[in-house]
Amino acid sequence: MLRTGASRLTLQTIATLNARPAGAVIGRTVSPVKRIAQFTSLAYKRPQLLPIAQLKPAEATILHRTLASKINLKAEDKYAHEKLKVTPETVSTTSSTHPIFSEVGTENPKKDIEMSSSIKHDLDLVKETFDMSAVPRQAYYIGLAGVLPYLGTSLSTVFCAWEINHSVGGLGSIMTSQTAETFLHILEPLQVGYGAVILSFLGAIHWGLEFAGYGGNHGYKRYAIGVATPVLAWPTLLMPIESALISQFAAFTLLYYVDTRAAYRGWTPPWYAIYRFVLTFIVGVSIVVSLVGRGEVSGKVVRQPGAVDRVTALREAKQGELAKEEEAAKTNKATEATTTDDDESADTDDEEEGKEGKEEDKKEDKKEDKKEDKKEDKKEEKK
Repeated sequence: MLRTGASRLTLQTIATLNARPAGAVIGRTVSPVKRIAQFTSLAYKRPQLLPIAQLKPAEATILHRTLASKINLKAEDKYAHEKLKVTPETVSTTSSTHPIFSEVGTENPKKDIEMSSSIKHDLDLVKETFDMSAVPRQAYYIGLAGVLPYLGTSLSTVFCAWEINHSVGGLGSIMTSQTAETFLHILEPLQVGYGAVILSFLGAIHWGLEFAGYGGNHGYKRYAIGVATPVLAWPTLLMPIESALISQFAAFTLLYYVDTRAAYRGWTPPWYAIYRFVLTFIVGVSIVVSLVGRGEVSGKVVRQPGAVDRVTALREAKQGELAKEEEAAKTNKATEATTTDDDESADTDDEEEGKEGKEEDKKEDKKEDKKEDKKEDKKEEKK
C-alpha cells in the first residue's frame, strides 16, 4: 500500500511540512513588489497559472485557511447587503463599450483640431493675462473708474473727428462741423491734464508704500519714483497735443516697467503688477485712439495755439512793444533836438534883430539930436 502514488505523495507532503514551517509555505505567495511588476509587465497579459495552482495539495489547503482567516466578515456582510444606486442617465449606447486603443475605465479623450486648440490656448492666455481675481475689489472698481474719463475723452475725440469728416455742408449727424471742432479744442487740455494727474498719482503710491514700510524701507530709491513722475508728466501741458499724448504714452510705459520691477522685488503687493498692466493697457489704447482720431482731421481743423505758442506770442508781443518804445524814444529825441535847434536859431535871430534895433535907435537918436541942435542954432540966430 505504501508503494502507491497516493501514499508516496502523502509521505512527501508530511516530510516537507516537517522540514519547513507553515510561514514558509505562506511566504510562497507573490510579494507586493513582484505583484506590481507582474501587473505592469507585458507578461501579465499572457496566460499564466495561478500561484495556488502551482502549490501542492497540502500547501494549498494551508494557504486557503490562512487567507480565509484574514477576511473581514463585517465588511463582506456590509457589501453583500449594500444596494447599488441606479443611475440611468449615465447609461447610453456607448457606456458599456470601449475603444481598443484606450485605457480601461477611462473616457476616450477627444482630440481637438489644431486650429481650435491654438485659438483656445490664445484665449486662455488672454484670460490669464487680464485675470484680476487676486486684486482687492475696492482697488479694482476704483481703478477702472479712474481710467473711464481718459477713455471717454478718446472716444469723444474719435466721434468729433467722424462728425467733421462726414459732415455735409457743415452739418453732421448730431452737431455741426464747427461745433465738433470746438469740442476738439476743449478736449485737448482735458485729456492731457488728466493724464498728468494720473501719472502723478501713480508715482505718489510709492510714497505711501514707503511710509507704510511695505517690503521694507528703501529710502531715496522709492521716493525718487514719486518725484520723477510729476517731473515727466506736467511739462507735457506745454507741448502741442500730439507731442503731449506721445510723451505721456512713453511715461505710462516707463512707469509700468518700474512698477513691475518693484512688484518683482517685493516692494508692492503681488497683484499690483497685473493690476497696473490692465490699467496701463486701457490708457495706452485710449492714447492711440485719440492720435488716430486727430490724425484723420489734421488738415481740416485749425490747430489751437498751445501754451508754448502763447508764450512765444507773448514774448514776440513784448519784443514788438519794446521796439515801438525804442522808436518812440528815438523820435522824441529827434524832435527835442530839432526843437532845440529852432530855439537856438530863433534866439540868434532875436539877438541880431535886437542889435539892428539898437543901431537904428542910436541912429534915430543921433538924428533927433541933430534936429534939436539945428533948432537951437536957429533960435539963437533969431535972437
